[in-house]
Amino acid sequence: MNEVKEYTEKIFENIKHIDEFGNEYWLARELQNVLGYHQWRSINDLIERAKVACKESKYSVDDHFAEQRKMVDIGSKTKRIIQDYKLSRYACYLIVMNGNPKKEIIALGQTYFAIQTRKQELSEKEYHELTEDEKRFYQRDLTRKGNYSLNIAAKNAGVKNFDRFHNSGYKGLYKGETANDIAKREKLRYR
Repeated sequence: MNEVKEYTEKIFENIKHIDEFGNEYWLARELQNVLGYHQWRSINDLIERAKVACKESKYSVDDHFAEQRKMVDIGSKTKRIIQDYKLSRYACYLIVMNGNPKKEIIALGQTYFAIQTRKQELSEKEYHELTEDEKRFYQRDLTRKGNYSLNIAAKNAGVKNFDRFHNSGYKGLYKGETANDIAKREKLRYR
């Protein structure tokens, strides 16, 4: 593993994922690497303590620590199932709070997740005070950001034909129509 020369908040943003509903999440195995834990058991100890804190705070552990199993290659054409977690921001916050704050990256993680959690709390409160039109614009903005993240992930995965990539998603959703078909139909409708 390459050593990180400079710690910034971007480290945590780079491993953040967005699911199909626009929810942010982090994978424990990726967080493990960023936090500098070379063995799973080290991060897993933090996860177990964070799960206790979550439970004692009367939050659903399963909502914040979704356990996953993945098949990975371990060499010589052999595979093995490994444990991972899909973590909410709150779960990450609890994990870094249980880490050693003398490690620079842990201290940065504690600050990052505390600030991001507070920002989310404020935005949720503000969201409920919005008019219906403002909520619609807010949702469009979230969708735009999600699409941007999807495009970056697709580009990093080697997608070359973005029209075909995006249209393939629409075909399953809109009775086989592509985004272009829908646009043409809508254009004719408003003539």
